[in-house]
Amino acid sequence: MSTSTSPIRTVQEHGDSAKQSRSLRWRVVDIVVASVIAVACAAVFLVWNVGYEVPSAFLKPLVPGLQGLLAGPWLFAGVLGAIIIRKPGAALYTELVAATISALVGNSWGPLTIASGIVQGLGAELIFLAFLYGVWRLPVVLLAGAGTGLACGINDRILWYPGADTLFTTVYISSTTISGIVIAGLGSWLIARALAATGALNRFAAGRETTARV
Repeated sequence: MSTSTSPIRTVQEHGDSAKQSRSLRWRVVDIVVASVIAVACAAVFLVWNVGYEVPSAFLKPLVPGLQGLLAGPWLFAGVLGAIIIRKPGAALYTELVAATISALVGNSWGPLTIASGIVQGLGAELIFLAFLYGVWRLPVVLLAGAGTGLACGINDRILWYPGADTLFTTVYISSTTISGIVIAGLGSWLIARALAATGALNRFAAGRETTARV
């Protein structure tokens, strides 16, 4: 009796494995890890809620709207959550939960922080949706960072800077978009790779891909 593996069976097993790895259904571990990511990002938010004041005071007199460059630390939660969990809604979930914690613990913007979290999360979510949650390479992650930064800039312009002139609007939205690309996009990519290298993400495709490259 032959103990060799049937080629047909091997192909089927690889197909089943691929389908499982591409499943867009949330698992319990996805919810738990996304929540942990959101809480960790919320801690960063809380620090930056105060820490941004000093660099903001320096940038504001230089060019109106340039303080938008400081938005990045509030934007990376959604991108980071998405590239680790890789499921629909991950960007929105992590950004929203982090923003909600920030609002509940206390900041100068109150409940509108939650609205910002929704908008920023959707900015990244729509980019990953456009690629059908199937492409997680760096260019797409940077594009998602730009998406959340652009959404942040437009939202802030409406909520916090009504009546701002064209110069301020252009500089501010451009600045938040750049900040989104660099911090939310590239920053999240580097954080995810660093976490994967430790083995902490072995239950996720993001972790297995990094291990495979090594």
